[in-house]
Amino acid sequence: MAHNPDFSHRRSIRLRHYDYDNYRAYFVTICTHQKQCIFGERLQRNMRLSNLGAIAYNYWLKIPQHFSHVTLDIFVIMPNHIHGIVWLNHEQKQSTSKRKFGDIVAGSLSSIIRSYKAAVTKEINLMCGQKGTSLVWQRNYYEHIIRDEKALQNIRKYIQDNPLNWDKDPEYSASREILLDLPF
Repeated sequence: MAHNPDFSHRRSIRLRHYDYDNYRAYFVTICTHQKQCIFGERLQRNMRLSNLGAIAYNYWLKIPQHFSHVTLDIFVIMPNHIHGIVWLNHEQKQSTSKRKFGDIVAGSLSSIIRSYKAAVTKEINLMCGQKGTSLVWQRNYYEHIIRDEKALQNIRKYIQDNPLNWDKDPEYSASREILLDLPF
């Protein structure tokens, strides 16, 4: 069967008819490939980051240096995922009339997350002597538009409390074994 560009099997995570071009806050979750616990471990109320977790942490902090319209809010690096709030300030509305589905929009949330994941993967590959493609990340990411102040405060609390709730995560029981077997 020939490829039909007008029909896509990939489900969009974007809300239909939502104006993504204004100043918005997004709750973002990015998971590791197969939810591997490679970024560290929880110690009581805090995270102790592995070398790979430190890379993920440091590159997250660098996002505004590469995207001047981005402001970071609270975030946490967990053993197998990242939660963060990202604020986008698009001062000029971009024309979407000539765009096709799947086109990369410079400065969009998806291009920011793609760049972040690529930079972290590249640094991890360098550190581990890995050549070619390595599987650090799960495909895609999760986003939630924060629509009001109450939601913003609830999400901030959720992120802040995430290390406290790690033992309730389904991946928790396997995390210690995986961390001990890391070759890095």
